[in-house]
Amino acid sequence: MTVVKRFLVLGSTAFIFTVIGTAIGGLHLSRSEAFFQDSPKDLVDEVWQLVDRTYVDATFNQTDWQAIRQDYLERDYSNREDAYTAIREMLEQLEDPYTRFMDPQEFRNMQIDTSGELTGVGIQISQEEETNDLVVVSPIEDTPAFEAGVMSGDIIKAIDGQTTEGMEINEAVSLIRGPVNSDVTLTIQRGAQQIDFEIVRARIEIHPVRYEYRSEGDNEGIGYIRLTQFSANAAEEMEEAIEDLEDQGVQGYVLDLRSNPGGLLYSSIDIARMWLEDGTIVSTVNRQGVADEQAANSSALTDKPLVVLVDGGSASASEILSGALQDQDRAVLIGTQTFGKGLVQSVRPLGDGSGLAITVAKYLTPDGRDINQAGIEPDYIIELSEDQQLFLSDNRDQIGTVSDPQYAEALEILAQEIAVYQSEPRAAAGTQ
Repeated sequence: MTVVKRFLVLGSTAFIFTVIGTAIGGLHLSRSEAFFQDSPKDLVDEVWQLVDRTYVDATFNQTDWQAIRQDYLERDYSNREDAYTAIREMLEQLEDPYTRFMDPQEFRNMQIDTSGELTGVGIQISQEEETNDLVVVSPIEDTPAFEAGVMSGDIIKAIDGQTTEGMEINEAVSLIRGPVNSDVTLTIQRGAQQIDFEIVRARIEIHPVRYEYRSEGDNEGIGYIRLTQFSANAAEEMEEAIEDLEDQGVQGYVLDLRSNPGGLLYSSIDIARMWLEDGTIVSTVNRQGVADEQAANSSALTDKPLVVLVDGGSASASEILSGALQDQDRAVLIGTQTFGKGLVQSVRPLGDGSGLAITVAKYLTPDGRDINQAGIEPDYIIELSEDQQLFLSDNRDQIGTVSDPQYAEALEILAQEIAVYQSEPRAAAGTQ
């Protein structure tokens, strides 16, 4: 399935970010909040100052950023809503969909997204930059949306009969969320088809890692690991999976990152270190140059052959991991080109309970490749036909089986890698 490349992606599972400061909570205004309620112009200036100090592009999209400040501070604001409108206008001049202002409700929504405890239908959605279509990045496995058959790349045309034309992404999120056991109907455009999905909302407990020891025909001892997102518990679950599979005597691994929209930067680094004994994992580059470089630390859990499955829904942290494994010749990548999201956002609470996400850096693979928009190209490109996509959509239990053409190709390549590995025996790194 082809996923539109230029998305505004909402939620921690869809972009790499850091959080600065603490979130504002409670029902009463703090002294700081009350000040900004009375002085909305100061909120505008606070946003300008944060962008001025940290934004990744020192030219601010070739604008006169100082003149923009002067313009907006000379205006009169009668209330916070006026200030919010002005801030959004000001940020639009950067032409960066990832640098965005969140009013207090939107900021609370973001905090829910990053908490790891979700109530809803279980999808990550994004907004296509040119058409403003609301698009499904991917459904989370074993959630109501996944079970209903919602697919990566689906366009949400209506929510409970309300058209999404002209709708902001945060409004859509609020409409899709709701009490556990309540219904929501998503009208989906999929190619020429328009389909209504009536979905029952649920509390979603996310376990991002699934794994299994397999014997596939002539392939004995295959460790299949599916990683659905880089959440706070992903590294711990990945470590448990690798150690258990090592104890069972696997000969090689298939790591499935398809439709994994990303998540936490530190999670991708921790997981990369489980596969890499040494070498660079990722470099973070801000407007002053290389700000940070993360490397392996001699703590790999295995050096056995590894094949990684990726597709257009593999984004952000997925691209950090797969790019590092590819550049360091640690894994063979199979599937289709990844999403292409290589920017780092700093998320900062503001004085009135609102929030600001600022693009502060981009990340590069060990070989210096800029992932943003270009994505990661697999070593072996295996496209799924429309019929194959529909089959796997209707038969979700066949994903990651020999009925899945990309997985079947991964088995063939892995068998070759195992043969080479066994012809040149070496001790598994990090094992006891």
